[in-house]
Amino acid sequence: MAETLRAAIGRYKHTAALLAGETGDLPLDLAEMPVISRAFAPMVREQRFDVSEMAIATFLMAKAWGKPLVLLPVTMAARFQEAALLCRAGGPVKGPADLAGKRVGVRAYSQTTGMWLRGTLADRHGVRAEDVQWVTFEDAHVAEYQDPPWATRAAKGADMLAMLKSDELDAAIFGNDLPADPALRPVFPDVQAAGRDFLAAHGFVPVNHLVVVTRALADSRPEVVERIAGLFRNALEGTTLPVGRAALAPALALAIRYCHAQGLLPRAMEVDEAWEGLPPAIA
Repeated sequence: MAETLRAAIGRYKHTAALLAGETGDLPLDLAEMPVISRAFAPMVREQRFDVSEMAIATFLMAKAWGKPLVLLPVTMAARFQEAALLCRAGGPVKGPADLAGKRVGVRAYSQTTGMWLRGTLADRHGVRAEDVQWVTFEDAHVAEYQDPPWATRAAKGADMLAMLKSDELDAAIFGNDLPADPALRPVFPDVQAAGRDFLAAHGFVPVNHLVVVTRALADSRPEVVERIAGLFRNALEGTTLPVGRAALAPALALAIRYCHAQGLLPRAMEVDEAWEGLPPAIA
């Protein structure tokens, strides 16, 4: 019988069968992860799993710091990000350009949603990362990373939503669970139009989560990694999520540019470096 692999995968419609144990002759010991982002730090820092979902910004940072992880060309989650940036309905922020000099909260400076939004703010609205007073609440998943000088840490135990509503923040970036509060509104006046603008400019929907395996597994059992990649490819059939090196190249290139410009990487990277260690048979 094949050796069971430790895995951490988020709950989506396209992963339901995998989480139900439909993995063919590739046994997976699936960790119980109600919030999949909680798997990222232990995967980066100690390679706790053989296979793990991982945010694109986290992976790029981990790669730049030499962590023994190998990226698979499959996407677990992608979305337009603009709806995640909220401000007070009656506050001073009327649109994205107003964020220059303002206090903006984000769970962690390295959060992928923040990375994509900061890139859009810089590219389309002239607001660079260093033009904003970023307020963070958590460390990055990569232990070596330190927030840049234009980010400060909120007081221990502080609540980002409460700070936004009490005028301690001018805006804040939230994740999937957006607060349903009539006192708040998106910073982008038309989030659907902003998403269409991103798609028109770059040709893809921003990628949030990918899948990685340990370098030890890729080096010692490349045939197993090929089967893992095939398993995820099959799971993604019928979705619009990008699969394959070529399909993911534009997202990786832009994410690398944004990460480097925002002080998330210790050095510049090339897209080809993201695929280092991947078995050649996986296109």
